[in-house]
Amino acid sequence: MVETAKRLLRLPQAEKLFSVTVLLIQPPNPASASTFSSYVQSVASSGLAIGFQDLPPVDPPTDTDGVEDFVSLYIQSHKPHVKASLTQSSVPVAALVLDFFASTIIDVADELGVPSYIFFTSTAAMLALTLHLPTLHDKIPEEFGELEGYVEVPGVPPIPPISMPTPFMNKKSRDYTWFVYHGKRFLEAKGIIVNTFIELETGPLEALREGRCVPSHPTPAIYPVGPVIALEDETNSKWHECIKWLDGQPPASVLFLCFGSMGSFGAPQVREMAIGLERSGHRFLWCLRTPSTGKFRRPVDANLGEVLPEGFLERTREKGLVWPTWVPQKEILAHEAVGGFVTHCGWNSTLESLWFGVPMLGWPLYAEQHLNAFEMERMIGVGVQLKVDRKGGGFVGAEELEKGVRCLMGDSEEGKKVRAKAEEMRMAIKNAMGKEGSSYDYLEQLAEDISKGRAANKY
Repeated sequence: MVETAKRLLRLPQAEKLFSVTVLLIQPPNPASASTFSSYVQSVASSGLAIGFQDLPPVDPPTDTDGVEDFVSLYIQSHKPHVKASLTQSSVPVAALVLDFFASTIIDVADELGVPSYIFFTSTAAMLALTLHLPTLHDKIPEEFGELEGYVEVPGVPPIPPISMPTPFMNKKSRDYTWFVYHGKRFLEAKGIIVNTFIELETGPLEALREGRCVPSHPTPAIYPVGPVIALEDETNSKWHECIKWLDGQPPASVLFLCFGSMGSFGAPQVREMAIGLERSGHRFLWCLRTPSTGKFRRPVDANLGEVLPEGFLERTREKGLVWPTWVPQKEILAHEAVGGFVTHCGWNSTLESLWFGVPMLGWPLYAEQHLNAFEMERMIGVGVQLKVDRKGGGFVGAEELEKGVRCLMGDSEEGKKVRAKAEEMRMAIKNAMGKEGSSYDYLEQLAEDISKGRAANKY
């Protein structure tokens, strides 16, 4: 959201029109709070008219079903503080831009007569599904995982039930109930800003624009302004050991494995991964982290000697590097030696991979990642999806990984098509983000609509 604000303020027509104030809800996780603080400091020193205001702390909810339930309740409890901040503002408030899980704050915006916009950080396909979810909820009484057919969503190919987002797989959970709620509340916003671009997700964006996802209610204006990527964050990472190792590898020869800030694997899965990688015969750079037993379950640095098969590091030292802690992901994806990316299909990671034209091997873990993996393979053609045993805890066997790696990195026709499509999307992104590109045009339209207090849904 802040990266979009930075781009908005850099528009010639917006520079003197707007300033941005970010209302900060303090994360309950101390580790996240530390990262949060350093990011705020970096943005504050950017020279742009972006300020930050800490909202008073509230006690986090204790009785929750899952992440979505916790976050939605936690944000909802800040409503009085958001209202106080807006009413005490020394400058007129042109709009209130809300996070995906902050749809309850629309009440505050409406009460004060301030236009509200949703910032949707995931795909247009996920947005189409979210807006259509209340309709699906009424039409399909059984669990999605029990369906024999497919889930039909306007603008999206028929979705196999196994590819539905994790919170949707248990209709009895409060996580699911919140998504149905958010899907309804989004319709009350003046507009929805989406981290995607037309050339990538034409089908879902057309369905949203035409109002096919919710025929019974007008759809807010849709602004596909993506990809929103903080490319400057890792500019000092060129001396990282992983980058030095990549410097010695042939072009497009290395498979990069990384699963985001929350992705981790236990010893049984790690051993299968090691066997599959070794058997594939391809070069690899593997960011390996293991689960934590702590309260917030953030991954911890891996003890390689405990989780990897005996002798694995020695046998693969000429072709592979296993790194047990954080890596500069964007710098690695940008390196010419990287030819493929095994990813959890988090949307930020997916966009980063497309930005650099790197094809993907999808290994979704949680949230909407299963839908993202389906979309990357079936709709866009920039990835190959691994068969993940969702009922077995997301397990992937060595044989399946080996097969996927060979397909992506080898001479198969499928691999060639995926690599060519990834390169095509790399060029499409550059065009969309440039002046007169689709995303740039939508950003200009967003600035104009906010300045005039209106919204216009058009291509």
